Amino acid sequence: MQSLFHIVLVEPQIPQNTGNIGRLCVAAHTTLHLIHPLGFSTKQKDLKRAGLDYWQYLEVYEWNNLESFWQTYVPNTTHFFFSTKASKVYFDANLKDGGFLYFGREDAGLPPHILESYANQVYKIPMQKGVRSINLATSVGAVLYEGVRQSCIYERWK
Repeated sequence: MQSLFHIVLVEPQIPQNTGNIGRLCVAAHTTLHLIHPLGFSTKQKDLKRAGLDYWQYLEVYEWNNLESFWQTYVPNTTHFFFSTKASKVYFDANLKDGGFLYFGREDAGLPPHILESYANQVYKIPMQKGVRSINLATSVGAVLYEGVRQSCIYERWK
């Protein structure tokens, strides 16, 4: 069975976040793509501990940079970018099976040139004003399971 979605983490910095996201990906039959530079080693024990015993079942790929990733997966309408700077909310995204869901660094988000280049495909998770952004793993979980809901795949998982 093909992956339901692809989670693309652009330069993640915190191994525990990536480990938790790996667990989410296994649970939702989703592929994880890690775009370098990373703020940790994928052999780091914190990453494995957060991923628990799921890491061995995770389909995960590492890419030297976003350009090399895009040579294989050319951005199109199935690529969705998530940022606190967006004006549209992720509930309005038509998250298709096989879609690519991009998230940026914990401390900086996605680079401005990506947000500008793909402005029609940038979404946010609604949050109360004045509140710091929610954790990266929590954000990925919210968006990924909205995609699961839209795909109705959960009916087959019962």
